[in-house]
Amino acid sequence: MVAKINRGASIYGTLLYNQEKVGEGTARIIAGNRMFTDSTGNPVNSMQQTLLSFEPYLAANRNTRKPVLHISLNPAEDDRLNDEQYARLARNYMEKMNYGNQPYIVYIHEDINRRHIHIVSVAIDERGRKISDSYEHRRSMVACRELETAFGLKKITDVQKETDRLFLQKADYGKGNVKRQVANILINASDYRFRTFGEYSALLSCFNVEAKLVRGEGIDGKPFNGVVYSATDDNGKAVGNPVKSSIFGKNYEYEGLNRQMEKHTKDFKDGKYTPLIRNAVAGSMKTTHDRTVFTSLLRGKGVDAVFRTNDTGRLYGATFIDHHRKEVYNGSALGKEFSANAFHRLFYESPTAQPNITAADTAYSQSNRMSSSMPHDKETALEQVFGLFDFQPAYDGRDYEEEALLRQMKRRKKKKKLTVNG
Repeated sequence: MVAKINRGASIYGTLLYNQEKVGEGTARIIAGNRMFTDSTGNPVNSMQQTLLSFEPYLAANRNTRKPVLHISLNPAEDDRLNDEQYARLARNYMEKMNYGNQPYIVYIHEDINRRHIHIVSVAIDERGRKISDSYEHRRSMVACRELETAFGLKKITDVQKETDRLFLQKADYGKGNVKRQVANILINASDYRFRTFGEYSALLSCFNVEAKLVRGEGIDGKPFNGVVYSATDDNGKAVGNPVKSSIFGKNYEYEGLNRQMEKHTKDFKDGKYTPLIRNAVAGSMKTTHDRTVFTSLLRGKGVDAVFRTNDTGRLYGATFIDHHRKEVYNGSALGKEFSANAFHRLFYESPTAQPNITAADTAYSQSNRMSSSMPHDKETALEQVFGLFDFQPAYDGRDYEEEALLRQMKRRKKKKKLTVNG
């Protein structure tokens, strides 16, 4: 069994996600603890009564920024449990995680082949104090192994692989329920560390989701910034209509993403995390000059490489996603040897030359970390028209290396034009 714990600020949005499925007939309420209601009944009344159950706890909250718990418990596809067993599974798990006395409601989801349960609760007690989440991941792993034995469930030997299989699937427009697919991907993407919108959008592109920043003018004439999401095909082409970020919750809107990026940038500068994939990328660069082979080699190590090229085929962006550590890095953040220019030369300009990477380069430099987080030049940001909105990175939306290259290409094009006209 795999457990997934998400924390958020909006109890309403979390309950609405589950209640909408109840209304569609693809989910049911099967249990509750310290709730005013634990049966489906009238969907509107159930929603109101459920909110009332959590209200005293949230009102007493003492500065816990993300007090809402949204937990999913996912047995293997061939495990067979009835509603009563699922209810006991939820109760036992919550007790093992020290949430047994909390109010919580349990939904069983049946919209996919794998039946699983969602538990909505709060991580603050009646006095508004945060319940400790120390070693939460480790405690959850132990609880899952114990419950597998107690309920006769299939034992998961490779938890990371099973987690990726369950939660990190590409969006498939042909399967329908695109909003739900995108929502699931966004929830999982929020577990990753990214410092720029370029890194965030590169991460989502691995799962056939496109994120674009929007800038426009509201009805009141005031400027606004926003984000829209679209499903894409395997070639990165958007399919269907874009969806406003407000549909998915505040964490995935402009301000929410900005807060995440600011935090991750500070953590990065403070040395709380550093890229451990540098040697893997360097080794693949020395092994091959073929872009397809290069990306395949890295993928075998749990790393996705996302490259961006312009209309003329010039490679101007490189981003690396470490799925094991859930971290995203623009190439320049790894060092100048991993910039977009370096990969363009490696793949397209000098097939016989080896990249200049030595053993000494494996030590990550503070200067590279600082330069990768510098403010980007907005003057050269590219804009695309989509309906009434202009899309552009409104805050640190591009890799610094990309911006420098774009400016250089612009100057060359302008110089060439002057030469021709002269």
